[in-house]
Amino acid sequence: MSSLTHQPVLLAETLELLAPAPGDVVLDLTAGRGGHAAAVAQIVRGDAATPGHVVLFDLDAGNLAAAATRVRETGCAVTAVHDNFARVDRHLREQGRRADIVLADLGFASTQMDDPERGFSFQHDGPLDMRYDRGDTTTRGLASASAARLLATLTEAELADIVREYGEEPLARKIARKLVQARADGPIESTVRLAQLVVEAYGGRARASRVHPATRTFMALRIAVNEELSALRLLLDGIARAAERVDDGGWLRPGARVGIISFHSLEDRLVKRAFADIRARGLGTVLTRQPVTATAQEVQVNPRSRSAKLRAVRISGPGSPGTEAVRDDT
Repeated sequence: MSSLTHQPVLLAETLELLAPAPGDVVLDLTAGRGGHAAAVAQIVRGDAATPGHVVLFDLDAGNLAAAATRVRETGCAVTAVHDNFARVDRHLREQGRRADIVLADLGFASTQMDDPERGFSFQHDGPLDMRYDRGDTTTRGLASASAARLLATLTEAELADIVREYGEEPLARKIARKLVQARADGPIESTVRLAQLVVEAYGGRARASRVHPATRTFMALRIAVNEELSALRLLLDGIARAAERVDDGGWLRPGARVGIISFHSLEDRLVKRAFADIRARGLGTVLTRQPVTATAQEVQVNPRSRSAKLRAVRISGPGSPGTEAVRDDT
């Protein structure tokens, strides 16, 4: 895969909306390879009088180490946390830090897609893993079972629910039935085998599909394996609670900017509702009346950005008016 796919999506728009400044404390909750974090670190690193700090979270230990190195090379102080971002509040309390900027890019890194051993893609054969963190369960965060394990143990109804809800796949029942029938002859353990079974479930419809028939099923299993929506809900709840306590020692400072980039309608819906609730409760200002999306130029250079949606909110704490959006040109 081209190195172009490693570019951080919506970088210029993220910097504009989150407005990093020298001395800020920045949380990058999905560090990946450090593209966003390194760009922000260049701005916030400050000097001896106003030193900035970047705190990185990621479940992929290899990507986390690479991102920390990139940030360190900018001269900015960095702390790397190998954990699920759902536990951000605990880690910030332990570090004694309060954040000025919070960023979460909910897409997965292209290095994970490129590695056949990770099992995220059917472009090359590999084991059906799909876990972001394949290490000890005490550091993995919320998830524990590989995709192969889910395929081996879930009922037909449970598989259909996952593929339909997380993949928004109209043929979820047929696919689940096919997978359960196939596993009776032996475990489904490879990416190519799973993709073949989905194509067979599609039958003649496979030829008319605009995307590979297995695309939605792979996405659904990845979301289920890593419990991505559960983690996002916990994060959003944590942001709301921190917004309630900006004047009482919470992990967000007054005026903190929070930006979340989603790639799936289910994720975007959760973020939209959470930010609208923060606004309605007078805890902050929504900065994006509509989600910010990639320009045609960015999509041409980085096709991954096509489905990216950025929403942002400024936290002001209880009792603030926080009702007017400042960006409505998207």
